[in-house]
Amino acid sequence: MKKILVLLFLAVIATSYWLYCGESACEQWLSIEFWQGIVAENRQQASVTFMLVYIVVTALSLPFAAALTLLGGAVFGFGWGLLLISFASSIGATLAFLLSRTLLRDWVEARLGRHLKSINEGVSKDGASYLFSLRLVPLFPFFVINAVFGLTKMRAWTFYWVSQLGMLAGTAVYVNAGAELGAIEELSAKGILTPNLLGAFLLLALFPYILKFFMRRRELRKRYASFTKPAQFDNNIVVIGAGSGGLVSAFIAAAVKAKVTLIERDKMGGDCLNTGCVPSKALLRSASVHATMRRAKEFGLRLPCKPTVNFPEVMGRVQQIITDIEPHDSVERYHSLGVKCVHGDAKIISPWEVQVGEKVLTTKNIIIAAGARPAVPNIPGLEDVGYLTSDTVWALTEQPGRLLVLGAGPIGCELAQAFARLGTEVSLVTRAQRIMPREDADIVAVVHTRLVSEGLNIYSQ
Repeated sequence: MKKILVLLFLAVIATSYWLYCGESACEQWLSIEFWQGIVAENRQQASVTFMLVYIVVTALSLPFAAALTLLGGAVFGFGWGLLLISFASSIGATLAFLLSRTLLRDWVEARLGRHLKSINEGVSKDGASYLFSLRLVPLFPFFVINAVFGLTKMRAWTFYWVSQLGMLAGTAVYVNAGAELGAIEELSAKGILTPNLLGAFLLLALFPYILKFFMRRRELRKRYASFTKPAQFDNNIVVIGAGSGGLVSAFIAAAVKAKVTLIERDKMGGDCLNTGCVPSKALLRSASVHATMRRAKEFGLRLPCKPTVNFPEVMGRVQQIITDIEPHDSVERYHSLGVKCVHGDAKIISPWEVQVGEKVLTTKNIIIAAGARPAVPNIPGLEDVGYLTSDTVWALTEQPGRLLVLGAGPIGCELAQAFARLGTEVSLVTRAQRIMPREDADIVAVVHTRLVSEGLNIYSQ
């Protein structure tokens, strides 16, 4: 019943709009001369009428609010215009908030209840502060904020007073610009290019950036309030993780003569060198050559015998390529570049301090390039039978006759194809509806067909 009444109300408003606010009527409602005439007759009645128009425009998210704000400043002046528009905009925003809640909240909860629950938890914890920041620095259009917060469990009164305070500064800047426009006595270059008007519009343009700067400073002060900043620093940058990201960061920093410490708890080079890019592409290359040799007749070639795979030598080649590249990522090389390399577990204990063992390093900046690790699914019995991951598969010295690959992302697909081309019977399993679910469907269809043609068994939902 409540939704029906709201829809009837909106229908009445829409009908009134089409009857009384045609194109010429809208131009009249947005005319300074029109409102100045009403103000001259009865200032109080003009103020009430303007507020009602502003409330309706804001509540229905019509694209006239900014123009009306400038118009209000031009017609009513800065002080009275700010008072009218501040209350009208907040009331209108709250009505839009309530409309969204009444019409859409049940529908959204039925379909996105799990996601909305986490949003509501955040709103109940710090929703007022977040709303105030959005109002103060308009990262998103206000009509979007009104609609989205209407889907949460924030109280309407909280939404109103936070919006009232948060929008006040921005409203003042707009009303001031409108007031300066209204003070123009003649429509000429001399009348327009006045210091006050130019200053008002310059403030209007710079206002979001100024507020963003101060909000950022406020957030940093709040975040760092519980820490004591060191009087001096041992490093310009501490980089945690000596994989590809950490190595590049340390290299660039050292090249510009920054004092850098690089922390790694395992092997220099990280995943890329030891368990990722380098070994996987080396294995894929061997598998690709073997697959091409098996198709020699297609190229008009005759081989003296059927090509066979010496798996220990294939894996030996993979390890040799890693060994050949290691010096480029070694501690010795980075020491020569001026980077201090430290082995151990890093622990960030403050925004400027990193602990490694018993030693605490002070630094102006911290770069976290810690990498990732394979996700092992929670399958009953998996720990009992043993398994390989994309990190440990490179230790194989004996080719498996059969291989089950869980996960059909890019890494799972390339490992599955490489082992299949080398002669292993491979089954590729994914809980998604298709392999590589994040990639374009047309491309995935081509890859799926190719993998099946090469003998892979693919199982999906």
